Amino acid sequence: MKNLRFISYLLALTAFAFVSCDDDNDGPGVLPTGQSKTFALSSVADAAISGTATFNALDDGSTAIELMLNGTPDGGSHPAHIHFNTAAEGGDIAVTLTSVDGSTGMSTTIVTATDDGTPLTSDDLLDFDGYINVHLSADDLATLVAQGDIGQNELTGMSKGFALASVADPDISGMATFAERVNGETLVTLALENTPADGMHPAHIHFNTAAEGGGIAVTLGTVDGNTGMSKTNVTMLDDGSMMFSYDDLLEFDGYINVHLSAADLGTLVAQGDIGQNELTGTSMTYDLNAVDVAGVSGTVEFMERVNGETLVEISLMGTTFAGDHPSHIHLGSVAEAPGAIAVTLTRVNTMGVSKTNVTILDDESMMLSYDDLIAFDGYINVHNSAADLGTLVAQGDIGANGN
Repeated sequence: MKNLRFISYLLALTAFAFVSCDDDNDGPGVLPTGQSKTFALSSVADAAISGTATFNALDDGSTAIELMLNGTPDGGSHPAHIHFNTAAEGGDIAVTLTSVDGSTGMSTTIVTATDDGTPLTSDDLLDFDGYINVHLSADDLATLVAQGDIGQNELTGMSKGFALASVADPDISGMATFAERVNGETLVTLALENTPADGMHPAHIHFNTAAEGGGIAVTLGTVDGNTGMSKTNVTMLDDGSMMFSYDDLLEFDGYINVHLSAADLGTLVAQGDIGQNELTGTSMTYDLNAVDVAGVSGTVEFMERVNGETLVEISLMGTTFAGDHPSHIHLGSVAEAPGAIAVTLTRVNTMGVSKTNVTILDDESMMLSYDDLIAFDGYINVHNSAADLGTLVAQGDIGANGN
């Protein structure tokens, strides 16, 4: 089959060269220059079908575009087009290509211009802002059998994944993958597991860390519950105030929220820090012991971020009583208590959890890195309530005083 496709391709070029010679008896005809570029065409509706699009430059400036698909059914004919923009964005048809013959999985098209007559050289196509769609049939253009970004939208192979943890539903979690394009833009792919089949889940990149919260920076494509997927081409902030390269996103001070629905944005199904807020995997855990309320115990974990800041997460068991519980890092040790408040932490909620991004002392006299915190002369108090700070729910030494 591979040899048959190659022979068919050579016959197509030979036929084109013959016609050119017939039209211009003084010239040798149009021949390949030897410059070519191949782009991947990935599966869409049918996982068994995928392939490549190869752009071969011809010496008159035109381009022979060869589509080669594996797994196409015999007898099928699959319309194909070059579209404007990226596949994630979608766009109008720029160039109509020869339909792919299902029996051979192949088509060859000599391209000199867009469908509206705008000239396209081989150099133009190698830098084209576009993608290719191959459709199931002329009667079913909505079903795609293969698709791939081309030109400047091609992926470089550089990518970075960030974990998206469960929030409201413990069964739903996944990954956000940032993939670099040749033009420096970014394909952001969200892939969630166990999303309900009929769900549509809005998603956004927000400013700051998930522990702090922040406004929407970039609106991402809605996650389709049937596939758990969304794809977005990211180039700038929603307000247009800043352009984003792939390198910018890897350094971005942000996090991702995936919501239950457009009607219930308050319920989160997945969430994860990205960019400079990603956790390095280095952490330190300290015990928090019951004080005035029997049956309470837990831990506080200090987790290092890529930027050197710290996610401080308190997890308590036995806090079944109502209300949120103020918590602080104090100066000194439990044995020396009371000590002044050094850092105010987020209140522990009725689920026994508190998350705080720590960067500085409350009085702003000193910045605190992760390394500073795990060497800090301090302890943590968790109080009964804002109105009853004298009753301690839990307490434990940290840093230089820790266990």
